[in-house]
Amino acid sequence: MTTEESKSEFFTITTGDTAEANQEPRRTVTIFERYIQPCVAELVGSTLFIFIGCVSVIGNVGVAGSIQPALAHGLALGIAITVFGEISGAHFNPAVSVCVYLVGGMELMLLVPYIVAQLAGGLIAAGLAKLVSSNVAFEIATGAAFTTVKSNSEIGMATVAEMIMTLFLTMVVSMGAVNGRTRTPLVPFCIGLTVTADILAGGGISGACMNPARAFGPAVVANYWTYHWIYWVGPLAGALLTVSIVRLLTGDRKMRVLWK
Repeated sequence: MTTEESKSEFFTITTGDTAEANQEPRRTVTIFERYIQPCVAELVGSTLFIFIGCVSVIGNVGVAGSIQPALAHGLALGIAITVFGEISGAHFNPAVSVCVYLVGGMELMLLVPYIVAQLAGGLIAAGLAKLVSSNVAFEIATGAAFTTVKSNSEIGMATVAEMIMTLFLTMVVSMGAVNGRTRTPLVPFCIGLTVTADILAGGGISGACMNPARAFGPAVVANYWTYHWIYWVGPLAGALLTVSIVRLLTGDRKMRVLWK
């Protein structure tokens, strides 16, 4: 008998028996539902979320402040998580996928396909954003690529900012969606607000990316690679720091490796 796959929590793709599953007829989970459909959801969700984010940045040309991009990214992410969360977990971010895997929230077999789908979604989104934007606005905004860092003196500040903001984001994901003691159905709302808050706070320091897929797509389409590595190193470092904290200190007994 095939073990039923549990997808009842946002950001969590796990397998295993539960008390509820033992009391109900078991459903055969197909290869399509277990592996293909989640990757499609990551591709579509990443495309929609990143497209809204890119268009908001391009449309914000000439407007001071980060309110428009912050609200657009946060709202789009919260909605996309609500829609696709039961299918794939709705990561839409390689740093989030790495974090969720390392805290025990998804299968290793899905990690690389998820990241590929997210990067592909970023490429499609950036291409669509260029298609619907005027050439002038697109060029001024550098295709919504991250151009905040202008000199070597700003590298350290931007990298640390990306690390801390991604730490905040992945901590909300880990504690609000994966950790058994603190899991909440409000997690899409919480994650959307976290992204909004991060952009409002750190947009002027690093651009507040927190997502290598969000940085990768526009960088390819606009061919802008200056300091691009910051938006991989910072978010992944923040995700790994979250994993360390959750696994050692804040996770429940199932997630902690010490102090059980």
